[in-house]
Amino acid sequence: MNSTASPIAREYLKQAALTAASDAADVRNTVQSILDEIETGGEEAARRYAEKFDKYSGNIVLTRDEIDAASARVSPKLKSDIAFAHDNVRRFAEAQKSSMADLDMAVLPGYTLGQKCVPCNAAGCYVPGGRYSHVASAIMTVTTAKVAGVSHIVACSPPRPDAGINDAIAYAADLCGADSILAMGGVQGIAAMTFGLFGLPKSDILVGPGNQFVAEAKRILYGRVGIDMFAGPTDSLILADTNADAEIVAVDLVSQAEHGYNSPVWLVTDSRELAQKVMDRVPELIADLPETNRVNAEAAWRDYAEVILCADREAMAATSDEYAPEHLSVQADDLDWWLDRLTCYGSLFLGEETTVSYGDKAAGTNHVLPTSRAANYSGGLSVHKFMKVITWQRASRDASRPVAEATARISRLEGMEGHARAADIRLGKYFPDTTFDLEA
Repeated sequence: MNSTASPIAREYLKQAALTAASDAADVRNTVQSILDEIETGGEEAARRYAEKFDKYSGNIVLTRDEIDAASARVSPKLKSDIAFAHDNVRRFAEAQKSSMADLDMAVLPGYTLGQKCVPCNAAGCYVPGGRYSHVASAIMTVTTAKVAGVSHIVACSPPRPDAGINDAIAYAADLCGADSILAMGGVQGIAAMTFGLFGLPKSDILVGPGNQFVAEAKRILYGRVGIDMFAGPTDSLILADTNADAEIVAVDLVSQAEHGYNSPVWLVTDSRELAQKVMDRVPELIADLPETNRVNAEAAWRDYAEVILCADREAMAATSDEYAPEHLSVQADDLDWWLDRLTCYGSLFLGEETTVSYGDKAAGTNHVLPTSRAANYSGGLSVHKFMKVITWQRASRDASRPVAEATARISRLEGMEGHARAADIRLGKYFPDTTFDLEA
């Protein structure tokens, strides 16, 4: 994005040197090759890739004894925290589900239309376990699928070399309702869930975050299976006015930059003084992070971050909507105004009393959210992603008459004579003594 692309009055105090497209590796051929080999070679091929990439040759589908042993190694305090987060996510998902309902309505006397809300039969939930062990992703994906009523839920996570998946991930997936837990990562894990390997049912939908190879595998397989969304690097935007706390703003930006070297963070403000304080403070905060986190945050801040100065809050809101961030935080006065005005975001965090980190881990809203401006047209993961809204109809013969007449004429106008005759035959059978004008 650049400052000449829009008539909005704004000044870039810091502009990104790179965009996600700048770093888009050509991984499609590699991923397609792996998927093709596993689809042909089945479990044996998947195991070979697990040994190659995960350095793991152990059991793939965890047994009850293995799950119980992993759970026993999780501390009581962590179990309590996982239970707290699970309860919040579950109750919010239940409230979301209550907003969906079966219905029926009479469009004509004797002609009834309806809808049913039906969960998918099988879901595959990918839980990252490489650089970071995303216990929260197990909670977000498995819990939501369980509340939706999915019949069989698979949780899939990369194993550590010769050790298996993270104990807390196994515990969380089991607590939240996974029917099977798969110790397999990357493209091979996605393939196993899609193709129904290792005795698992073929997944109807794949959800959960992952690296670029996981994201590309889901993209390639979309259509054969449903997916939650096309995912890119995580991104976050903060809207802060002159009364915002610069230290909190800076800490929040750094907290999201640590996700990855190409994770954009953006500050949009109407205060030059606040912007300068934040830009001075962020490098100091990054320098104080542990090494792995620091390397990611340094690169993200250097290459992808932007600080944008706007004339007023309307220009700030317009800029935010243009960027359509995955995570959007508002640290500004008059929060109700912002709630009413903003329209394009994955999840919104109003006031300094909440933060993206809360949503990422424990507050209850889902952290699987649209990236790369997909918030322009899509929301995040919810029970709705696991459910199909399907329709039905039923009619009396008298009620079908006007529908049949209209159908016959519209079909002939379109040149679809077969469709027209499907209406004609019913009119002839039900109303044999009536003459109809069925030409368009």
